[in-house]
Amino acid sequence: MIITDTHTHLYSEAFDEDRHDMVNRAIDAGITRFFIPAIDSTFTEGMLQLHKDFPDHTFLMSGLHPTHVKENYKEELLHVEALLKQHTYYAIGEIGIDLYWDKSTLGIQQDAFRTQIRLAKAHKLPIVIHCREAFDEVFDILEEEKSDDLFGIFHCFTGNLEQAKLAISYNMKLGIGGVVTFKNGKIDKFLNEIDLKHIVLETDSPYLAPTPFRGKRNESFYILKVLEKLSEIYEVTEEEVANITTQNSKAIFGV
Repeated sequence: MIITDTHTHLYSEAFDEDRHDMVNRAIDAGITRFFIPAIDSTFTEGMLQLHKDFPDHTFLMSGLHPTHVKENYKEELLHVEALLKQHTYYAIGEIGIDLYWDKSTLGIQQDAFRTQIRLAKAHKLPIVIHCREAFDEVFDILEEEKSDDLFGIFHCFTGNLEQAKLAISYNMKLGIGGVVTFKNGKIDKFLNEIDLKHIVLETDSPYLAPTPFRGKRNESFYILKVLEKLSEIYEVTEEEVANITTQNSKAIFGV
């Protein structure tokens, strides 16, 4: 059984004390594929070092996170683009719009999102979307940019059934993580109406740890709790969930 964590910040300073032990704990449990989203240029060195340490298990993304879209965002976008010529990347992410922390940057967040979608298309790469309190704004841009070469993952999907179907209509898989185990997470109530072929697993570690670890540091090993919950929801074995979601990740990332 091969398990894929499609979204984990293994380079985070939250893992500085025990990074290798934490990653190896996951690998020993069958979680052998880690897709690593970017935040901004300050994390590039850490991401590249992580890949040197675990070259057979880590797959990097290049991108500018919406909460890090600041006055210098055009300079950051040039960095995102430059990296694509220097190393192998498997997606542009995580990108999108976040109106939870700062609504005043909406205009430049929209510009950064559009620019990175077009960059992904130019390089024939998927996108990995971050959306927080911004479904309408994200969908507006996906509608503008929709095409056969626009595809990817709606990371940490927390919307309703209608929004799930809309995301899928834009060639997006739904990234399902710890929220599906929360009592008030809501997505567990309708997820069985979404075919498993549209789902990928993720942790978003060190954030959003699943029950019973909620509120603690998340890590890729805890994806087993997400796998367990999806097995219950879809009424299939954990192995089947792992196999289907890993195949889905390969269809998106090409590896």
